[in-house]
Amino acid sequence: MSDEVEECECPAGIPAWVMTFADLMSLLMCFFVLLLSFAEMDVTKFKRLAGEMRNAYGVQRQIQANDVPMGTSVIMENYTPGKPEPNPLEIIQQKTTEQDPNLRTESVQTVTDQETQTQADAEAIARILKEEIEEGKIQVESRRRNIIIRVEEKGSFSPGSAVLSEQFELVMDKIRQALAATPGQITIEGHTDDIPIATERFRSNWDLSSARASSVAYELELDNLIETKRMKVIGYADTKGLVPNDSRENRAKNRRVEIVVDQGASEDAGAISFLNEQNEEAKQQGSEINMEIEERVFELKPNEVF
Repeated sequence: MSDEVEECECPAGIPAWVMTFADLMSLLMCFFVLLLSFAEMDVTKFKRLAGEMRNAYGVQRQIQANDVPMGTSVIMENYTPGKPEPNPLEIIQQKTTEQDPNLRTESVQTVTDQETQTQADAEAIARILKEEIEEGKIQVESRRRNIIIRVEEKGSFSPGSAVLSEQFELVMDKIRQALAATPGQITIEGHTDDIPIATERFRSNWDLSSARASSVAYELELDNLIETKRMKVIGYADTKGLVPNDSRENRAKNRRVEIVVDQGASEDAGAISFLNEQNEEAKQQGSEINMEIEERVFELKPNEVF
């Protein structure tokens, strides 16, 4: 035997799989760097989570170490017996049925959608009267299906007078244009304070409130932008005050004219007119049927009647 050790013939350089492994490690590093770049840390949520974890798993410090902590029941602390009560719906639904014999469909519409539309119309009017609202001459608010434009006495009427000032006629032009584009029945309501009035022109606060409401109605019907049949004038005197008449400022608030746009009244009127038309059609059909019956009776021979 020969003492020489056979040397293996290995190829020079690194193995080929090292390059593939290096490429894989580089791709993994890029992937985790990309994930880190996308990550965000909400400091508020982190502190809240840390506080909850501390309360849940932290060391109890309210009881001394020499005391034996007593166990408590979560059910006894948080459970209170009670009777089940029905939970009423907060959304009122209105159901309408079309009476067309060829098309019978039913639709359910929530009143809240209609109130939202009324509120949107009130906001549109408020944008038109923005300057007057900031000056304290006008107030605009919405109540369910009603839009209320409150005309303050400030700058509109002189004390004891029902004649609108010339400066306020420009304000009435804006109100007239806004109401022309807003659907609904319009009621002009006049209000006074509790101080009685007795002049040659006005015998009482009833006359004064009605005359002021009529002056506003006259300004609204100019230019034929608003149909007269949409308007109604009412004088309330001092029967519907906003605040008690116990001070000078409160009496000034009660002296006002309110323009109330009732958008629900127009819908009710349309429904009533629709029902009336249906009744008229039913009456006409009934009369035609009666006429046909009478004609058939008279066409019968005497021996065919009995």
